[in-house]
Amino acid sequence: MAECENTNDVSDAGPPKLCDLLDRGWKIFEDVDSTNEPLGSTSIQVRVKRGIKMLEEASGMVAQLDLFSRNEELEEIATADLRYLLLPALLGALTMKQTGQNKRLEIVQTARVYFMDFLRRCKEYDISQFKLPNVTNENSPEEASESGYSTPKSVPCPSDLVSMAAQRQAKIERYRQKKELEAKLSDVRRAVNSGQADDEVTRDFYLLNVRRWVTVCLEEIESIDQEVEILKRMDGLKGAVKQPAQPARPPMKPFILTKDAVQAQVFGAGYPSLPTMTVDDWYDQHRKHGVLPDQGIPRTVPVEDTDSKEREEEEKEKRAENDDEESLLKARNWDDWKDTHRRGYGNRQNMG
Repeated sequence: MAECENTNDVSDAGPPKLCDLLDRGWKIFEDVDSTNEPLGSTSIQVRVKRGIKMLEEASGMVAQLDLFSRNEELEEIATADLRYLLLPALLGALTMKQTGQNKRLEIVQTARVYFMDFLRRCKEYDISQFKLPNVTNENSPEEASESGYSTPKSVPCPSDLVSMAAQRQAKIERYRQKKELEAKLSDVRRAVNSGQADDEVTRDFYLLNVRRWVTVCLEEIESIDQEVEILKRMDGLKGAVKQPAQPARPPMKPFILTKDAVQAQVFGAGYPSLPTMTVDDWYDQHRKHGVLPDQGIPRTVPVEDTDSKEREEEEKEKRAENDDEESLLKARNWDDWKDTHRRGYGNRQNMG
């Protein structure tokens, strides 16, 4: 960038110079545009707001000095003043760097106003050949088709296809011009930054920058128009009337899968009853009544019962050995009775 000249100063002391405000704001944009730091970070947003404030102050000074007029030609603008044509474009580009989901629609609309102001001024001075976009998106289909910003339909007709092809070709041409301008700028910037460039080289440098920003602004406006349409639809969905909330319904009661309530009372509800106790409670209850197995552990016979049975067996054996008459008589009678009576004779219990 060229050094500041005293002819563009508002005063020699106190307020910053016009060229300083432009250069510092321009430098902030280049740093923010090339940084790897998140755009939404506090440090980046502070720098963006500082750059916007500088460029707004510079724009106010340009308006006070009345540097540009619709009645003059491009050749009548001083070389040192050409750089100030970029103020609206830089303002729009820095405005697009602002974040804030709730203010996004306002941000993009403000940036579009800056871009349009820059393109109008370039159109008035005939700096580059381009078609000026429409002021707003609310245009007739014919105007939108001519400007290349038509809204796509669900089923494109032949005229829409031609318009889309022309729009695609215009994008390709803008991209090619942008690359050519950037290549020329890289060669001229070295001479300007070294301070050895004459007035003609410096003037060419600023004009190349202005023409490059024309292609950038056209692309930005096209993207903004698409984003504005999406944001308006989102706001419409948010503002739609919400259906009244339905009152909470009482919890459903269990219903009986039988013919009537009487049948349910007699035969049950038709499905397993709900549990009335836990497994542990059931186990404790049955354990108290002594009706549970010992979980696979063999039952041990009490010592007293074992001893009594053993004593009875021993007594029987002793009687048999000693030929006890009473025992022998009882055994003979039992054998005789079994000979004349079949097994189960005389058992009338549990016969129905």
